[in-house]
Amino acid sequence: MKIIRSPAAITAWSERLRCEGVTIGFVPTMGALHEGHRSLIRQARLQCDALVVSIFVNPTQFGPQEDLSKYPRPISQDRAICRQEGVDVCFEPTAKAMYPAGFQTTVTVPTVARRWEGEARPHHFQGVATVVTKLFGMVRPHRALFGQKDFQQSVLVQRLVTDLNLGVDIVIRPTVREQDGLAMSSRNVYLSPNERHRAVTLYKSLQAGAAVIRTGETDAKAVRSAMAQVINQESSITIDYLAVCDPRTLEPVSSVTSRVVLLGAIRLGSVRLIDNLLAAVPRRSS
Repeated sequence: MKIIRSPAAITAWSERLRCEGVTIGFVPTMGALHEGHRSLIRQARLQCDALVVSIFVNPTQFGPQEDLSKYPRPISQDRAICRQEGVDVCFEPTAKAMYPAGFQTTVTVPTVARRWEGEARPHHFQGVATVVTKLFGMVRPHRALFGQKDFQQSVLVQRLVTDLNLGVDIVIRPTVREQDGLAMSSRNVYLSPNERHRAVTLYKSLQAGAAVIRTGETDAKAVRSAMAQVINQESSITIDYLAVCDPRTLEPVSSVTSRVVLLGAIRLGSVRLIDNLLAAVPRRSS
């Protein structure tokens, strides 16, 4: 496995392989790799001839009060996982290489970004859209894989690629969960044992929402109420938002008429967790 840090070097590597007809897969990450990342890497390995994993903790998607300085950076462990999974290149640019002196261009996807995580974390998605655009320009992949766990991000990236004609095939893979249902996240390491036990409440709340939809409930307000009822049983958890949305636009719906995505964000101690679940009204038998 090669370790490349220079944007110019990764582009040269990619262009050489493209000229040879090699299909390049790409999994962009911020490191602290877990089984969710491993799942993406394995799928990319199966679908592509050559595989790049980037490890870059992007400063522009963190707010001033967020956890940039303490974000986990176990680079040796991350490289070991990449080697185990047959990654060809680990791309590890520095912040200076990504945002050199004089850098001033940003990318926004305003409608997708305006609600939910975009409202809770102003400028977050501007940082995501900008770094993803830059990484695609450097790595020049044919295909890039993202996880459903960050649902709003996945919708944003797909909109970005379509709008800017970036020519990258975006593949969204299902959320990988712990045995009890907690969505795997690099931030789970911040949870104390007691908080970790309670953290699965968010997933249980989403399951409760999906369950009432399966019974035929179409009122989105009633679905949100079912989700909130589960979380409110834990006094230590604060709800940031619970939403029933169109999965293509992320706009909230008032009535569940087809497939929806249930979105949730909670605060547990100093940790903020997000999760989502797709749900659909049952088909009537003819």
